[in-house]
Amino acid sequence: MTRQALQTSSPRRCLALWFPFLPCERVKRTAPPDADLPFALVARVGQALRLAALEKDGASHGLAVGMTLADARARCPDLLTAPHDPVEDGKLLAALAGRMARFTPMVALDPPDGLVLDITGCAHLFGGEAALTRLAMAEAGLSARPALASHAAAARALARFERGQAGGEEGLRIRALPIAALELPEASLSGLRRAGLKQLGDLASRPMGSLAARFGEEAVAKLRAILGEAGSPITARTAAPPIRADIRFAEPIGRTQDVLEVAETLLEDTARQMEARRIGGRRFVLRLERADGALRHLAVETALPTRDAAPVVRLLRERLESLADPLDPGFGFDAMALAVPRHEPLAARQTSSETEDREEETIAALLDRLATRLGEDAILRLHPRDRHSPEKAQALVAAARGLPGATQAPALPRPLFLFDPPQEVSAIAGVPDGPPLRFTWRGRAHEVRLAEGPERIAPEWWRHALGHLPETPLLTRDYYRVEDGAGTRFWLFRHGLFEEQTHPRWYLHGLFS
Repeated sequence: MTRQALQTSSPRRCLALWFPFLPCERVKRTAPPDADLPFALVARVGQALRLAALEKDGASHGLAVGMTLADARARCPDLLTAPHDPVEDGKLLAALAGRMARFTPMVALDPPDGLVLDITGCAHLFGGEAALTRLAMAEAGLSARPALASHAAAARALARFERGQAGGEEGLRIRALPIAALELPEASLSGLRRAGLKQLGDLASRPMGSLAARFGEEAVAKLRAILGEAGSPITARTAAPPIRADIRFAEPIGRTQDVLEVAETLLEDTARQMEARRIGGRRFVLRLERADGALRHLAVETALPTRDAAPVVRLLRERLESLADPLDPGFGFDAMALAVPRHEPLAARQTSSETEDREEETIAALLDRLATRLGEDAILRLHPRDRHSPEKAQALVAAARGLPGATQAPALPRPLFLFDPPQEVSAIAGVPDGPPLRFTWRGRAHEVRLAEGPERIAPEWWRHALGHLPETPLLTRDYYRVEDGAGTRFWLFRHGLFEEQTHPRWYLHGLFS
């Protein structure tokens, strides 16, 4: 039975989910603040910081959305705040919509903090409307206010503006909603209140023509939509179709060169699809179907998103030449398909003669060829990490998984060679924080001719179970860049301070080239 036929036999039912605390709950998922203190998100409006979102008990602390941060702290000195990020909120809402697809294919976004699901003909699959509602709320994992109605506008208004226990006839519940459910400008709402119209039922009993003449056509249009007298269709969120191209042959092909030529044609087809979406491929998978039904897959990845067929064809050729088990066409391939499962945004860019751009593309092409021939994990690069300790500030990752120039240079010079672990040396230095004047390493004394520092690096006390307590002291490091009489440059640090230890130890952490 088609969905259209099903809707003619079943009354339409819509489920609205409103997540009133979505922004704060999203932040608490990643960086939970102290649960005992009030929490809010702030955003800059004009020249002032104002509260943009509150958690559940925000009103009990005398806080309200739109209040300036200064006023909020005057009422609640212990208030914890974090920046409001509407973009991340939108990503979370889109992810929730994708998860709701298990209940119905008709899921619409109601930004910034709601969803509308058309569950017509779907509820019986989950044990009824009440059971489906509970499952949907559990799937979301956020505080939510649900509402069911015969059309989307009514369900949305009930979820956001109905107060008290939901129950009773749908029409009476809708008429009991406050006029704020129309979501009109404050000036229009004030005019309605001055006229003694406080609920939607008060408006519904008036002639629509006089309401439109006095309060505008927008008020009448929204009222009729909520009452069900006008349509309130939803625009279902649909996933973008996959980037794919395929072809079938009248006669099977078997030569490698023919396979590559067809692959280039398929790449040009996928390039047009990606150009329309302003994206570029990072992973390309070529599927080969033999005449006897056997399948072979060839996958290549690129360090930079691309829509150019030529470099991908070169990588496919490299892949074919490096196969331990050569590609056996058998009686030939009678079908081929190319998919682009991984892609990234790639806007149109003007051709530039800048040396830096050409170098980046050249390095990316070299990394692609080496990774294709030797394996993705054989070519590594340094990736910055958010760590204070120099030996943990970078990690080795596969070069093809990020941009070649993604390594972030430290603020101060660092040696290319580091000792792991740092080597202890004996040193003579001025008190309390003077540079080393002389040190001995591996039995050889070095007189310091030039010195620069200190660069103080604090310990990562928040990563320790006991924190930074007197009974578990965590020592700071004071780093110095020094040069001896022979011109050799060293990277030394003093572990601890003279106030904390009588004789702090010295270590050699690296050598400058």
